[in-house]
Amino acid sequence: MITKKLMIVFMATVLVSSGGFAQVKPIIGVAGISHESNSFNVHKTPIEDFSVKIGEDKNERAKKFFAGASAKTTTAGYIEGAKRFGLELYPTVVTGATPKGPVTDQAFNALMKEIITDLKAGPKLEGILLALHGAMIVESYPSGDEEIVRRVREAFGKDMPIVVTHDFHANITPKMIELSNVLITFKENPHLDTYERGLQAAEVMSKIVKGKVKPVQSIVKPPMIYNIAFQNTFSKPLIPIVDASKELEKNPKVLAVSVSGGYQYADVPSMGPSIVVVTDNDKELADREANRLAKMMWDTREQTRLSNPSPKDAVKMAIQHEGRPVILIDMGDNIGGGSTGDSSFLLEELIKQNAQGWAMVIADPAAYKVAEKAGVGNSFDFEVGGKTDALHGKPVRIKGQVRSLNVGKYLETEVRHGGGRYWNMGHTAVIQVEGSTLDEPNLLLLTTQRASPNSAHIFTSNGVYVERQKMLVVKGAIAPRAAYEPFASVLLSVDSPGATAINPTWFKYYNIREGLFGIEKSKR
Repeated sequence: MITKKLMIVFMATVLVSSGGFAQVKPIIGVAGISHESNSFNVHKTPIEDFSVKIGEDKNERAKKFFAGASAKTTTAGYIEGAKRFGLELYPTVVTGATPKGPVTDQAFNALMKEIITDLKAGPKLEGILLALHGAMIVESYPSGDEEIVRRVREAFGKDMPIVVTHDFHANITPKMIELSNVLITFKENPHLDTYERGLQAAEVMSKIVKGKVKPVQSIVKPPMIYNIAFQNTFSKPLIPIVDASKELEKNPKVLAVSVSGGYQYADVPSMGPSIVVVTDNDKELADREANRLAKMMWDTREQTRLSNPSPKDAVKMAIQHEGRPVILIDMGDNIGGGSTGDSSFLLEELIKQNAQGWAMVIADPAAYKVAEKAGVGNSFDFEVGGKTDALHGKPVRIKGQVRSLNVGKYLETEVRHGGGRYWNMGHTAVIQVEGSTLDEPNLLLLTTQRASPNSAHIFTSNGVYVERQKMLVVKGAIAPRAAYEPFASVLLSVDSPGATAINPTWFKYYNIREGLFGIEKSKR
């Protein structure tokens, strides 16, 4: 029996999601824990890192969920899909944390307890949408995502439709395909289609609960890593495979096709790319097409060999390049992949090679405090970066002047990687480094929080004119391209050390499958 309070929560949810009075529609629960966990980041991810309040009032939780309808995220796609396809959503915990090391058992168990309790306490559900990442590691579970679905399945039984959405970088387990009814990953990297995948998930769920389809799934995992350096779905070698997946979805018997690039910084058995094909009760078709696309992926393996410049060579190339700006992508310190955000290798080379007209961001709360104490217009002299661990270089002494202090929040109005709209870097200081000129300022942005460079507003919101700079350093991988390619003269992906180094030989793997193309497991 639904309590009065829960009925009020549900009615509020219905009214906000549908824009009117409640109608008799299938009620779909929504939940999710999203985290990309880096095995090589020694710092675990605790409950405090997640954007959630345990025990939060369900009305408030529903309001926050539906307030995100204006973004272009997966859950915004759920919301729009519910409107279009005649569903009502009952949101519970939908949370995430910035990529870092594996999630603690304490955090995971607390979040799962909240999710299961909330889903069971709500109205009678006819289906469940799970917004997951696909590359979450928990201390006790190599695939945290699989464990989420296992617990939800256990709580609601074999007949409950469960539709899962995953990031493009998911390390999908075969067991996940058994536990869920439908699994859909983002097709694009940079992730510009997150909204569309949420919409697709809601549409498929609507067809399931209305008895229009009976989904079956097939997964094939090519025996390789698909190096993140080549995971741009808008160029070769991946674009023909992604295009083939889109073409296949035009078949009315095919409900969804996913090409997952995988996440190479997870030392787990499921690490690597996957092809998932979902059909309407046609297992033979699903198996055949999954194998066909997997072969297409395997056939590109020789095109995924690395030849990226080192930090030293990349800075030299940027100095010599005639156009501007040159975007130096610090692959080894990819914040969106779970790195620290304070790698100093490129900063060291910029100083050493006397580069002019550069700007970069480093997460260094201690350095920010020094700048804040000095005040705008005053001198700055402090060692910056390389403070988190031994993987990301040593602190570099920076002298200069505090140019500005900022709140560090900004709005991105365009669809960028992940579809996010509101961003927060924490408090930010801009240091004009010694040796700068008005024509060629060298600008170091110090943030108190790690912030993925998914938007150029990470610079412009702090008064940096990106198109005037000779070079910009961004700590990412493929994700920044959506924001920076429109105005960049050239983008250079740098083979820099760090927790997200693109060269697998930097790491020792212990748990991945044997014989994967593109990785040397003998380094163990």
